[in-house]
Amino acid sequence: MNRDQLIFRMRHLAAYLLAAISDNEVPSETKISNILGSVGVEADEKQIKTVIERFAGKPPSKVIAEGLHLLSSMPSATGAVAVAAPSGKAPAGGAPAAAKEEKKEEKKKEEPEEESDDDMGFGLFD
Repeated sequence: MNRDQLIFRMRHLAAYLLAAISDNEVPSETKISNILGSVGVEADEKQIKTVIERFAGKPPSKVIAEGLHLLSSMPSATGAVAVAAPSGKAPAGGAPAAAKEEKKEEKKKEEPEEESDDDMGFGLFD
């Protein structure tokens, strides 16, 4: 399952949980469709039926607890976080070149701002 499919399914589950919490009963297909439509997501009837069949009779707190248990068993992405975190050492791979490019872009952005201040004819302490 790709990322987009997973997000699509999670949106339907989130709408189901919102409806279940607000009504304290098994949500209807119409209620779930209305929740999804209110945020601009096109509802899929097949997916809504699947969610209702799978989670009917379970309180929302139990569905969330089961989901958290499944998330805890998934591998984490600590490697990606470690590369993004600033450190004294250069990250492995092509990241040093990317860091140099970012510094150049920052300098380029700062220079026009300084020039535009000069053009206005006054400074902060004049």
